[in-house]
Amino acid sequence: MLSERRLEVLRAIVQDYVGTEEPVGSKALTERHKLGVSPATVRNDMAVLEEEGYIAQPHTSAGRIPTDKGYRLFVDKLAGVKPLSTPERRAIQNFLDGAVDLDDVVGRTVRLLAQLTRQVAVVQYPSLTRSTVRHVELLSLAPARLMLVLITDTGRVEQRMVDTQTPFGENSLADLRARLNSRVVGRRFTDVPNLVQDLPESFEIDDRATVKAVLATLLETLAEEAEERLMIGGTANLTRFGHDFPLTIRPVLEALEEHVVLLKLLGEAGESGMAVRIGHENAYEGLNSTSVVSVGYGSGGEAVAKLGVVGPTRMDYPGTMGAVRAVARYVGQILAES
Repeated sequence: MLSERRLEVLRAIVQDYVGTEEPVGSKALTERHKLGVSPATVRNDMAVLEEEGYIAQPHTSAGRIPTDKGYRLFVDKLAGVKPLSTPERRAIQNFLDGAVDLDDVVGRTVRLLAQLTRQVAVVQYPSLTRSTVRHVELLSLAPARLMLVLITDTGRVEQRMVDTQTPFGENSLADLRARLNSRVVGRRFTDVPNLVQDLPESFEIDDRATVKAVLATLLETLAEEAEERLMIGGTANLTRFGHDFPLTIRPVLEALEEHVVLLKLLGEAGESGMAVRIGHENAYEGLNSTSVVSVGYGSGGEAVAKLGVVGPTRMDYPGTMGAVRAVARYVGQILAES
């Protein structure tokens, strides 16, 4: 276990390196921080921190920089989550409140996160597997053609055409709409197939083919939409950190194009807790020089998807964690109200 003083020295090294981008020396530390000890003592503390793998000497300069292990200790023990200012919170709310539909919410969230953190923002669309049905609407477009509109609790709207073998009257349509909604409203998508499987039998023989066609379209919609989608923004922000990536930025950019990799990374965030993956903790080799900060978002305390940011390990962790958490909270509120 490191002593309190050595933890303070590590905290100071991380803060200075993140702020200045320069390796940190003992003289600069004692000048900038009230550590209450001499530069010689700080030098000794830095030697211990280096020996234990928390800091390293990047080249022959006198300064030291944090390692992945040093950042991990900083995040776990030393860094609080920095709350956003009142103007920042108001700006977030005003920007997200202007969204007109789910695509707009996700798009605005990506832009906002990228601007606030100056990193790459990644936002997963709400997963239909965790969503519930808010309403199923059925509309008659022609004697043998219907439109099915599926509305989820997260504001997602899906429209599908249903061609029927025989005309389906307005009364029959109203009856089907009422019976279908009575079974599926408020229920999870994963439960829907079992809830509707015996529905056709409750209709007149002449109507059963149409009822089956509507249900088949509904279940197909669920299967198609179960595919996870995400949106990325702010990739250009990485170019500001060129020197933070040891060889080249290309492996990071290639990793960001692999949506499966990003979905897996986001998936490591708990249901509502925050996950911070630092450097080599990221299983994907292309992201070994980055950190990923992610959290779940959703309405009613249940996460329906994840969002987060990807940036260099030399990251303002308290500020980034604060921004990610605040944005997730506001997006959850919008979904709850939509």
